[in-house]
Amino acid sequence: MIKRILVGVGTSQTARSVAAHAVELGRHFEAELLGVAVTDPLRLEWTGPRPIGMGVEAVTAELREERLQRAKADVAAAKAIFSDRCRADGVEHGFSEQVGDPFEIVGQLVRYQDMCVFGLRGLFEHDVVPEPRDALERLVASGVRPILAVSEEYRPIKKVLVAYSGSLESAKTFKNFVLSGLFPEAVIRVVNFSSNAAAALGLLDHAAAYFRSHGREVDTDHVAGDPQQELIRYATAWGADLIVAGNSAKNLLMRRLFGETALMLLRESPLPLYLSQ
Repeated sequence: MIKRILVGVGTSQTARSVAAHAVELGRHFEAELLGVAVTDPLRLEWTGPRPIGMGVEAVTAELREERLQRAKADVAAAKAIFSDRCRADGVEHGFSEQVGDPFEIVGQLVRYQDMCVFGLRGLFEHDVVPEPRDALERLVASGVRPILAVSEEYRPIKKVLVAYSGSLESAKTFKNFVLSGLFPEAVIRVVNFSSNAAAALGLLDHAAAYFRSHGREVDTDHVAGDPQQELIRYATAWGADLIVAGNSAKNLLMRRLFGETALMLLRESPLPLYLSQ
């Protein structure tokens, strides 16, 4: 049962999509939303190696202050977008604005939440300095999950593509998705990408039976190809609004065990992702 949802409002650009998805979940589950914005002064204040010369320190200090003020303004704008949307839809909500290491802070907050909603891009740096490329990966690796990671433009979740490799992590993820009760009206397709069609059909039959035993109708498909090459292409062609993909915090730290497909999705997917294990 989902009753508490942590919402990383991100930047003022991503906040509308994040808020819309979070409010949709809040209304469905009658859940409380906790918006969070984190400013990391160490990243905002770092200006790189400085040349030696008169006036350099003053210019550097001015740049730091400008960045901090821009971040503060963007947080205020994102907070307003989130709060206004929650009030308009009658969803219970709060907001936590903090300063420090965002990964540590979110890791503390998520302990008391049932799931998280974040943007695929633009998590913490408020469009002031470049976002770390692996920011979403680091959240997953630190144990922040389940996560609904949404794209910058809001899109209703009407079609869900479940990428099932047959691994235990992949099975855990789709089971968590089913048990969560997310998007009950969505059309679901379970797809296996591999070269062994006979083995794939067996896996897909078992997966479909699990969904159906929980009242979720699905169809299945097998694609004889590399998921790194085919998954996003297939999901886009099918018109998916969400990809459900398996992952593991331990395996993410050990890239060779995690698998390149999941890493590719975290870095390149234009579609929202559900990440659980």
